[in-house]
Amino acid sequence: MIRLLAISFFSIFIFSSCALKTTEGLRQVHFNEITVENPYFSNAKIDYVYKAKIEVYRKNFGGILIIKKIAADNHRIVFTTEFGSKLFDFQFEGDTFTKHFVVEDMDKKFIVNILKEDFKILVNESAKVLAVYESKNQRIYKTESGDRFNFYFLDETSEQLEKIVNTSKTKEKVTIDYNSADGKIADTISIKHNNIKLKIDLEKFKKQ
Repeated sequence: MIRLLAISFFSIFIFSSCALKTTEGLRQVHFNEITVENPYFSNAKIDYVYKAKIEVYRKNFGGILIIKKIAADNHRIVFTTEFGSKLFDFQFEGDTFTKHFVVEDMDKKFIVNILKEDFKILVNESAKVLAVYESKNQRIYKTESGDRFNFYFLDETSEQLEKIVNTSKTKEKVTIDYNSADGKIADTISIKHNNIKLKIDLEKFKKQ
């Protein structure tokens, strides 16, 4: 009897420790949606310009980040200092990633790979829905991202995208928070990693 109770307790502990916090307290619902959309960098007529701060381990980089949609599934992302010196220049074309340039201080394989994955999530306009959850005021769409998952949090009333959480099967890896006045262009974006020292803050550039 004691052995049975011990096994039961161990099983409960294992399953509870593997539970994904992102979906705690949410109810899974039936859905008809095939895809979920991210509208924030989808207009090819707009140059999306942001003041940017990137903290990676003990290094801090500040400047201007420009995201430009060139064509369908094709985005160019350029990060420069405020004086115009290029820090990195990336391009996403479908599943193809091109590193046009990276300044020496950032040109480390693991840093480039992390930035690649972060910005891939940021500019991806559409993702296939695997499951849908609801909370009191949000609707959450689960999508697949390689060997991970992305959870899109949309306001229940306005249907604006407020957050994306990138996870493994058991842990939250990256959180992207959006603040937008119109639901079309993000005024601020915050990208935080849970397991490494990397943070990106973007604020929409306001013309004087």
